Amino acid sequence: MKKLLTRICLITMIALPSLASVAQADDVPATLRVAIDPTFPPMEFTSDGQLQGFDVDLFNAIAERMGSQVEWINTEFKGLVPSLIAKRADVVASAIYITEDRAKVVDFSDAYFNSGLVIVKKKGDETIQGPKDLDGKRVALQTGTKSVQFMTDNFPDVTRVEVEKNNQMFDMVIAGRADAVVTGKPFARFYATKRGNMSVLNEQLTTEPYGYAVRKDLPAVTTAINEALDALKADGTYQKITEKWFGAE
Repeated sequence: MKKLLTRICLITMIALPSLASVAQADDVPATLRVAIDPTFPPMEFTSDGQLQGFDVDLFNAIAERMGSQVEWINTEFKGLVPSLIAKRADVVASAIYITEDRAKVVDFSDAYFNSGLVIVKKKGDETIQGPKDLDGKRVALQTGTKSVQFMTDNFPDVTRVEVEKNNQMFDMVIAGRADAVVTGKPFARFYATKRGNMSVLNEQLTTEPYGYAVRKDLPAVTTAINEALDALKADGTYQKITEKWFGAE
């Protein structure tokens, strides 16, 4: 009888970690509501009514590894973080910088892509060769993005021209209503190549990482995202998705 009780206790002790693991998995929703602003190619955009881009492919792969479905929620960029605070979304997967201010109200996954702010100008414009040449110029920025505060703090002599959508920034330069664009590197390189009449300066203004923003009351989701991201890097999936959208380095 004593041996039988001992065996039962041992089995129970072994099972407890497994039960804890299952309990943690249960904290991850079967369907993740993911907010996205699909106006930032090649990170996220729509084509023929379908969401496409690096963020879309990578987060779909992450969710699959987590065992969750994804419900994409189109949201203007300035409303992404508020959507988490209001619990209208669980995650933001939309080329969002990890910042101290944002981390006060949302959690962040590990960084999944190193980006940064760059300057884009019209081809042939020799008046802008580097950051110092922006003083006195009109610079197009997207409302609600970190670039607005960065330019306010570091380039007080710049005239800020704020627009709602990313593609409008380039339109302002082509129309002569702005002299340059300051935006994230992935979109800058993609759009400048696509248009053919814009060029990206080599000298970056910042080098900063993107992360997935998660509601603070869903810590298990943040942990699961990080574990899935590590697994995708280990098995080569992350590299394949990166090369699809940015080419081989």
